[in-house]
Amino acid sequence: MRNIALFLKYEGTSYHGWQVQKNACTVAQTLEEATAKVVGHRVHITGCGRTDAGVHARVYVANFRTESKIPVDRLPYALNTHLPEDIVVFNAMQVHDNFNAIGSCVKKEYTYQIYNSRIRDPFYVNRAWFYPKHLDERVMQAAATQFVGTHDFAAVRSVGTDVKSTIRTVHHFEVERKGDLIECRICANGFLYNMARAMTGTVVYAAEGKIAPNEIGALLESGNRTAAGPTVPPGGLYMTQLWYDDGEVSFHVR
Repeated sequence: MRNIALFLKYEGTSYHGWQVQKNACTVAQTLEEATAKVVGHRVHITGCGRTDAGVHARVYVANFRTESKIPVDRLPYALNTHLPEDIVVFNAMQVHDNFNAIGSCVKKEYTYQIYNSRIRDPFYVNRAWFYPKHLDERVMQAAATQFVGTHDFAAVRSVGTDVKSTIRTVHHFEVERKGDLIECRICANGFLYNMARAMTGTVVYAAEGKIAPNEIGALLESGNRTAAGPTVPPGGLYMTQLWYDDGEVSFHVR
């Protein structure tokens, strides 16, 4: 029985997130059905995270087990013939038996895109949050910097999946303007439900003058979700980088 890691990317507008659901089309379900056709048996695919409905992935790692002898370098080509155009497998590799796409992942980066212009751009529909009022990216960065470090992030998560702890470590939160597009890149050892989108909403709050950047620390200490910014729409969010290191295999994908 081989353990195979798949490297893929997808445009998530048409899907109700990653995780298989009974009455909704998801990325995992679509990938499992395509994989079963290629390897000749049903498979369970473990993903590196639960992206929500409408969220995208420029990189995503998943793994599954199979007795099929198909060479791993042929898997991407075989899978892509059975996948819709908005999901693409771009690499595959055999990994050790204990490798787990989510458990072996030590860091993740999400990038949130804001289209900050008075006039909307149709090519960014469902791919960036259209925000017509000018945002000062310098204020956003000043607020974003306050999130870096190990904190209790209960104030920037939505009620959802139960977790043992709401403490996470944010390695970087970088805000960069590229013309009318603002990118918010957040790297952490793990994310709570809607954490990246709520953090982005909070730095937008700071740019709007609704919270001072130096108040972020007190906001996190309070754990008060209503004091933080809104959970911004899902269409602007992308998984963009992943780091793996479980003692037996180590790699960075972007």
